Amino acid sequence: MTMRKQGSLWASAQGLAGGASEVGTGGDQAREFVWTSADFDRVQTLIYQRAGINLHDGKHAMVYSRLSRRLRETGYQSFRDYLGWLEGHDGPEWQEFINALTTNLTSFFREQHHFEILASHLKSKPANTAWRVWCNAASTGEEPYSIIMTAVDVLGAKADFKLWASDIDSKVLASAARGVYRLDNIKGVDAEQLERYFMRGKGANEGMARVKPELQRFVEFLSVNLIRDDWPFRDPFDVVFCRNVMIYFDAQTQRKVLERIHRVMKPGGLLFVGHSENFNESRDLFVLRGKTVYERR
Repeated sequence: MTMRKQGSLWASAQGLAGGASEVGTGGDQAREFVWTSADFDRVQTLIYQRAGINLHDGKHAMVYSRLSRRLRETGYQSFRDYLGWLEGHDGPEWQEFINALTTNLTSFFREQHHFEILASHLKSKPANTAWRVWCNAASTGEEPYSIIMTAVDVLGAKADFKLWASDIDSKVLASAARGVYRLDNIKGVDAEQLERYFMRGKGANEGMARVKPELQRFVEFLSVNLIRDDWPFRDPFDVVFCRNVMIYFDAQTQRKVLERIHRVMKPGGLLFVGHSENFNESRDLFVLRGKTVYERR
């Protein structure tokens, strides 16, 4: 998910009281649009209802900046009118609203120990095992491609391995599906993997690299909202990556999502989570098996 996501870290911060007064002083007076604490409260409610994001007080400036772009794009002159229109319609602007409030922080092989544990797990079963893996909050693709590189390194290019990579943000999913990155940003990928799994750009594309089709064939990108009941999966997963997502949900939402993840996993499957996430209160669902790695009961 993001939510600042691992892919996707969702916005979070400390408290700020709010009535209906205009927010901020000083430089805020030059703002293009009037922005009140009542507007922020409405945004909090709407993003919680639509995406389960617990947007804490203190992110007024961030929300104003992100949603101001939507006002310019849609032609609205006030947040009150824009949010009122949004509440009265169930169209594509809701996706733009969600996209605007997500920040994507990700990289190749982030939290390296997870990929070492994944490699060991893949080696622990017979060579002809069919692996089914889900990476949610996939962001711009660095995490799912890191998972696939690990799998192919261990199992070979003909492995029976399928990865579903999802996100709530449609724009980052489109970027992930393209699989094009600046070479400067492909950190964590060693020289051998870079040569094996990427095509370097030439001419106008100098300094860029594209994931090879041989790697992309293992992944399917799709939109999944973690708080909805319409997950499209049929077969249970052996491994789920859900890193740096649920810490930005409140406890009630987090529990519901964990229960749903539990239902779509095989017994004994591994759940990889973020370094600051702890699910010890859900020991009936998952038991800790390593550093931020849980086993499905």
